[in-house]
Amino acid sequence: MFSISPAFFWATIYAPDAYEDFCMNTLKKTALFSLLALYIPVSQAAATEYSLDPQHTSVVIAWNHFGFSTPSANFTDIQGTIKVDNAKPSNSSVEVTIPLSSVNTNVVALDKEFQEEAWFNAAKYPNITFKSTKVETKDKKHFKITGDLTVKGVTKPVVLDAVLNKQGEHPMAKVPAIGFNATTSFDRSAFGIGNYVPNVGDKITVNITTEATAAK
Repeated sequence: MFSISPAFFWATIYAPDAYEDFCMNTLKKTALFSLLALYIPVSQAAATEYSLDPQHTSVVIAWNHFGFSTPSANFTDIQGTIKVDNAKPSNSSVEVTIPLSSVNTNVVALDKEFQEEAWFNAAKYPNITFKSTKVETKDKKHFKITGDLTVKGVTKPVVLDAVLNKQGEHPMAKVPAIGFNATTSFDRSAFGIGNYVPNVGDKITVNITTEATAAK
């Protein structure tokens, strides 16, 4: 035996249209909530966070030396994250920390001099940092990344011209991986490091290569 509730009986006999509308609205709301429940986890997982691999990441700066040569210095032990949203690249971001203690000019005396107060003042400002503020897509492999570069306590905007080298599973680590090259330039005097300008070039060119991996 089964029973019919009085509310169902009177609703179907005396107000069939109203009851039908009620049922349809209930179904629509249920369907909407179900779609939202599916959509929210997907949207939250859209961006993949990669950690820079310090062993496969380097920043090389170069400058003009009295017009005769173009010396360079390499920074290593670089830490940071890259968040990549393939569906909406403008939501992607980059944060990088470069320790000044890692600088290598191939001239030991110059490496030490760069740590001093007259140059980078590494005792007070031990790191160079970059934090993106905007990512623009040129095409599937080329991007313009605008961000804040902080050197010696001074923050200025710079633009990185970035090229996507590869994105996919790392063949050895078996985790998602990504790799970029990027270039930019800036005037060092804008950051309070104007020693010997203009004889030693003010403009610093920067070449970056990085490989990063995500957790499984």
